[in-house]
Amino acid sequence: MLIGLLIFLISFMEAGVMYAQGQSDSPAIVQSGFVYDEAPFPSCHASTLVEVSQGKILAAWFGGTEEGEPDVGIWLSRYDGYSWEPVRQVAKADGVPCWNPVLFQAENGETLLFYKAGRSPMEWSGLLIRSKDDGDTWSEPELLPGGILGPIKNKPIQLEDGTLVCGSSVESWKLWTCWVELTRDLGKTWSKHGPIQVPGQPFGIIQPTVFLTRDGKIRMLCRARQIIGKICLSESKDGGNTWSDARPIDVPNPNSGIDAVRMKDGRIAMVYNHTGTGRSPINLGISNDDGETWKMVLTLEDQPGEYSYPAIIQTGDGLLHTTYTWKREKIKHVAIDPNRF
Repeated sequence: MLIGLLIFLISFMEAGVMYAQGQSDSPAIVQSGFVYDEAPFPSCHASTLVEVSQGKILAAWFGGTEEGEPDVGIWLSRYDGYSWEPVRQVAKADGVPCWNPVLFQAENGETLLFYKAGRSPMEWSGLLIRSKDDGDTWSEPELLPGGILGPIKNKPIQLEDGTLVCGSSVESWKLWTCWVELTRDLGKTWSKHGPIQVPGQPFGIIQPTVFLTRDGKIRMLCRARQIIGKICLSESKDGGNTWSDARPIDVPNPNSGIDAVRMKDGRIAMVYNHTGTGRSPINLGISNDDGETWKMVLTLEDQPGEYSYPAIIQTGDGLLHTTYTWKREKIKHVAIDPNRF
């Protein structure tokens, strides 16, 4: 009996399955741990995920002395289904910090990494680097056109005609507003569509996550300021060219980032902070009706601290993978079986 228990524990540890204090022990969680244990920077934030080939995932985030410091760059690691490779820096800007990377795998096999650079969100420029070898090497940075920032936090979606629909937003004095930026040639030319806001609340929503509905519409869910206090939803019926006014839905948001993905079975999965204040807990919700109503099914963290800015994807094997900021010190990775809740 004792020998069998020891063998089980060793196998459990070798698989990289770790349950952190405060994290649910739900059977839906099949793997959990940090992307890295040690890194050449003390602070990190705003992770992004993409599956570049079967079983191979890239994660990126910004890291440095502290958010907003000029040494902050974009860092990346690759996951092979068992462990994460050592972190490496893939982008930096001279004299100003980098922010909010967004990874995307195009249908032609090219991996895109969008990011921002500038002293503050009000001074951002959008940049793009490309990889043709699953993230081993990257192109020189391309500066996006004036007024175009690319996907501001969350992954784009690619339509049947190849168009990328990028949820974007602007943070300026007295004005937080969402937009959509469309590119039909993977970032060479762009068009901008919006503004999208809650009526009467121009200082209200940012950082949309976008997904297709069952009947072919595009919806976005947006982070909201506390004066609204709820995640907000907007819809496009024409491929992202025009959008409805945004409206709050009955899911709390404490002015913190969210991300969602449409699963193969049609349900929508969303990682978010299910609270009106602070950034703990961080949770997984499921919607069966294209984002109108939600059921919170999993608590990923609930201890004091900041657990925020999630990314979520579904890989080819059907698992959900999410990463999120863990106390601004590390990036946490959790793999979830959506058939277990």
